[in-house]
Amino acid sequence: WGEFVVRGAGRHDESVPRSKRLLTDDQSNILVYMSGHGGDEFLKFQDVEEIHSQDVADAFEQMHQQQRYGEMLFIADTCQASTLANRLYSPNIAAIGSSSKGEMSLSHHNDRSIGVSVIDRFTFYVLDRLNALQVHHTDTLLHLVSSLDPSALGARPQYRTDLFNASFAAVPLTSFFASVPRIELVSSNAHVPLTPLPLPAQPAP
Repeated sequence: WGEFVVRGAGRHDESVPRSKRLLTDDQSNILVYMSGHGGDEFLKFQDVEEIHSQDVADAFEQMHQQQRYGEMLFIADTCQASTLANRLYSPNIAAIGSSSKGEMSLSHHNDRSIGVSVIDRFTFYVLDRLNALQVHHTDTLLHLVSSLDPSALGARPQYRTDLFNASFAAVPLTSFFASVPRIELVSSNAHVPLTPLPLPAQPAP
């Protein structure tokens, strides 16, 4: 979590390579997806590190102050997941929780070879929906949350939009779950000047 806070706020050391930096600005859409063991307003990472809803809210506020995002979608898949968004206060953040307060987030299936669950139900059904997503589709965040069946999940997902600048019905899924590369076409007749490299000096015979 500490690493996320550092990268999110852009407070890393100058020696950190670009590949390990969050190269975003106030026009960027950011998806934050958290999964693990949790409870009422807290989440554990591998039973080692624990964060609270206030920690999440303050980290996102640092990102807002540093102009690190334009819009953010925060998704939590854990027991009582929706409570992790209770203390958010920064603008342009929407949140989805896999379960309501007092509810568990259940696993989908086990891997018998290793004897543990490999994916939670919420993540499984979200992934199943997203696998069919194409960049030209017009599905919105409302389509996504409406497709989640509480009887199949064993919990009631909750979402929060009061900090966001639009309703879920107006936000395309492709804003957060699909990439559209920007390509600049150059005419084949364009003249690109090339500067020849100097030849290395030859040793004297």
